[in-house]
Amino acid sequence: MGKAGTADKARNNAGRAVWLKNLHQWHWISSALCLLGMFLFSITGITLNHASQIEAKPSITRQKAQLPAPLVTELAAYAAQHDGANAPMPAAAETWLKQQWSLNAGGRPAEWSVDEVYLPLPKAGGDAWVRIGLEDGAAEYELTDRGWVSWLNDVHKGRNTGVAWNWFIDIFAGACIVFCLTGLLILKFHAANRPFTWPMVGLGILIPCAIALLFIH
Repeated sequence: MGKAGTADKARNNAGRAVWLKNLHQWHWISSALCLLGMFLFSITGITLNHASQIEAKPSITRQKAQLPAPLVTELAAYAAQHDGANAPMPAAAETWLKQQWSLNAGGRPAEWSVDEVYLPLPKAGGDAWVRIGLEDGAAEYELTDRGWVSWLNDVHKGRNTGVAWNWFIDIFAGACIVFCLTGLLILKFHAANRPFTWPMVGLGILIPCAIALLFIH
């Protein structure tokens, strides 16, 4: 081999080494970022898959209270303007809920009628609601807790978890894509010396596809 060929091979090897180094760097960074998330989503994938076998008995708490007369009058007038509509609670009502039951209505839409107002407060791993009668000012609060397994399942699905967690899921999914793509490219670089690389990748694709086509109806 001449000097020109040797130089070309050296440049190719150097370029390959740079690419491989960068891929390894992106791969380990994305894997480090995804480590806890992957573990969490793997565990909750199992609990979701066996949800019917590990059902927990819900714990239900009910409380009652009486609204001050001026607040009842304010809510009745507000309800007359929003009858049959969904609208946030007035600020005074949100303050009362915060003081009475440490609830944060947070501008959530309530269901209004001239007789009552119903405020749903769904949460991860449970449920809650407030109902206020507009004739007598009687308020009722109910909290349902379905346990930590239900909480983890809702976290997995992003159900009633808030905007911040939904953003985390999107960012985590992006990091997982980087992790998978860099892993695939690293496999490509090493495949020449590892003959079982592509057969194993093929099995990883074939097995779930075959199960889906044959057994999901």
